[in-house]
Amino acid sequence: MPVSQVALICLLAATLAISGFRFYRVLAPVFRAPKVNRLDKPLERIEGVVVDVGMHRRLFRKRYSGTLHALMFCGFIVLFTAIIQSFGSGLIPGFSLSPIGGDSWIALGQDIFAILVVVALSMAAYQRAVLKPARFQGSNATDAWVIYGLVSCVVGTMLLENAFHIASVGYASPWRPVSSAIAGMLGSFQLSQPAAEFGAEIFYWAHIGAVLTFLIYIPGSKHRHMFMAIPNIYLRNLMPKGIISPLAAGDSSLGISDIDQFNWKHKLDLVSCTECGRCQEACPAHAAGLPLSPKKVIMDLRDHMIANEQGGAEKVPLIGGVISQETLWACTSCRACMEACPVRIEPMTKIIEMRRSLVEDGAVEPLLQDSLSNLQRNGNSLGKPARQRAKWTKDLGFTIKDARKEPVDILWFVGDYASYDPRILPITTKVARTLHECGVDFGILYDTEQNSGNDVRRVGEEVMFETLARHNIEAIDGCSFKRIMTTDPHSLNALRQEYRLFGKEYEVVHYTQLLLELLQAGILAPTASDGGVVTYHDPCYLGRYNNGFDAPREIIRRSGFKLHEMGRCRENSFCCGAGGGRIWLDDSKSVERPSESRIKEALALGDANVFVVACPKDTVMYSAAVQALGVGDRIVVRDMIDLVRPTIAS
Repeated sequence: MPVSQVALICLLAATLAISGFRFYRVLAPVFRAPKVNRLDKPLERIEGVVVDVGMHRRLFRKRYSGTLHALMFCGFIVLFTAIIQSFGSGLIPGFSLSPIGGDSWIALGQDIFAILVVVALSMAAYQRAVLKPARFQGSNATDAWVIYGLVSCVVGTMLLENAFHIASVGYASPWRPVSSAIAGMLGSFQLSQPAAEFGAEIFYWAHIGAVLTFLIYIPGSKHRHMFMAIPNIYLRNLMPKGIISPLAAGDSSLGISDIDQFNWKHKLDLVSCTECGRCQEACPAHAAGLPLSPKKVIMDLRDHMIANEQGGAEKVPLIGGVISQETLWACTSCRACMEACPVRIEPMTKIIEMRRSLVEDGAVEPLLQDSLSNLQRNGNSLGKPARQRAKWTKDLGFTIKDARKEPVDILWFVGDYASYDPRILPITTKVARTLHECGVDFGILYDTEQNSGNDVRRVGEEVMFETLARHNIEAIDGCSFKRIMTTDPHSLNALRQEYRLFGKEYEVVHYTQLLLELLQAGILAPTASDGGVVTYHDPCYLGRYNNGFDAPREIIRRSGFKLHEMGRCRENSFCCGAGGGRIWLDDSKSVERPSESRIKEALALGDANVFVVACPKDTVMYSAAVQALGVGDRIVVRDMIDLVRPTIAS
């Protein structure tokens, strides 16, 4: 056996042993973690990998970053053939890719994609050194530059090896235009054939060394996502977006207070993070100056997990040490971080898991504790008596059916803010009058209705959520109806999604869907409109959680208004800041409230003077933002119901 073959075998074996050991130390906590089933629906999982990895769907939301990553990704796939050729020829005598095009189309692909990888590296270096996106703050820049250097070495040594080989045979290859061009430049040195062959041998081993160094380095780098991304995307959560994973059966603890309590998929998330910062950029809490960066949460959890695994680290509590309580309470549960992540990491669900532990320990802010106490006593967060829930119906001039006593087509689940908040009551009564005048057969639960529990669950109060849900389910099941309607996207999500955990699958529609149906039937008509310009805010729980993007826009279009979309719209919409129980918490520490940032975004459009909403909490948050900014003369907040009117009288 030739010495070179023995040397390559030894180097490869040593590299695989070192790299394997380093990967094991990173992945050992994942392997030992509590179980969770992520192996169901294989075809749907494969489809997600094809779309997210093969088509770069999420990455291309940022065109510059997506383009450079696509070039790098495709380049690596093609250049892998060069690595196969290098190791194959060194390990197996007579090995060659020539019979399948190694000296023709594969060679051409290697040269072309080598240049594309160099272009991608240049773009990446320019982005990091010159553009310096804010989302990169806190990421390991040194790690990035090391990877850029290693990839440059892999590509450069491959081209130089091929160039010296071409110089040694004395003629250029039409299938290797780049390598041939480099060989032409080498010709100016008037290399002898032995010198050119020696150069090819040197750069062959340099190429081998660059590849092996890369393999040794990558397990400790954030760029291990090149190995971890595909499994992490394949093993993503396929439950409906609006359902938080329930507590594990037999789990005696409500929530997570120790890193070892996270299941294996949560831990796989931690070691798959690319530190790209897209989650941080999308986070409304981070934008507001609150102490939350989803990226930093994942990085801190990862570093804590690995430090614990490697031993010798000082024992630091997970909550209050690794992750502060202020960080956990800053989350709005808007899901923007999860929607932005190109490798399907779930920062929000980890935050909610840790919130459960805080609630169990009674470590909650006074304002939140007051709201939870109100919910426990009265079934609503505002502390109002249940008998006052339907007080708003008194002055309607007609009686809304009691769905507990007579059948209805539409069971209207009104929600807390729409029932009690004086800022929302005019909208609630207008919806009621509109439905009545359109001849819709609807009823409500009156004082039996309680909070849906959607945000209760997201602050971590699992027991109270179940209590509220079971109460509402019992009330709903006692009624005869065809569909449930609500004006509140938070209630929509609980009724449509979360209540599935109790075996209930109701047909639940947002009121915008019902209004659109009435418009299409000619029963509703647009209000008098001058064809002005409006912008529309997608509520998180209607849009991102339940894909309710189209009905509101179609209502706006049919109402004769021109819709000028804000840059952050649809799946990329920016949260108002009320979700996840934040409306029950003190937001005085915000540098700029998310709702105020959103109004400024609308004003920046230049021509929209109406800010259309479709959520009671949005009305509260954005009306307050307009007032706080003092821009009431430039823009006004209007609910979707203000865009339509009945064409017939009851």
